[in-house]
Amino acid sequence: MTETIYTPLAGGQPVSHPDASQYHRCWLIADDHGSWMDDSQLLSRIDVSLRFGYLVLQAPGMLRLDIPLDVIEDDDSVRQKVKVAGQEASVIDEGDVAALWVSNCLETPCRLFKVDPDAGPVSWPGQAV
Repeated sequence: MTETIYTPLAGGQPVSHPDASQYHRCWLIADDHGSWMDDSQLLSRIDVSLRFGYLVLQAPGMLRLDIPLDVIEDDDSVRQKVKVAGQEASVIDEGDVAALWVSNCLETPCRLFKVDPDAGPVSWPGQAV
């Protein structure tokens, strides 16, 4: 029997949680050029889990970062576009604190985004059509 792997942070570590399937690839990290960072070795620095309604990011030597799972975004100023494997994806910026956290963790300027649930689906590399 093949176990299904769910990664709430696209390209990141898999998560074992009963609700993980509904958050599969809901978040991504983009570099300062607006392109999805899909380096699994780099992203493996971040331990990802789901706890008590939050996406929880942890890394050695860093405080834990908790991002609410289900937020209805009504501020259009945080909506942006990033490149995912040559396509444009609609995303929601998770803010400066999250950007500072992922930038410090990965040692490169980047930002954390949530895939906009009101936009069309993202065609991730390797995803069956």
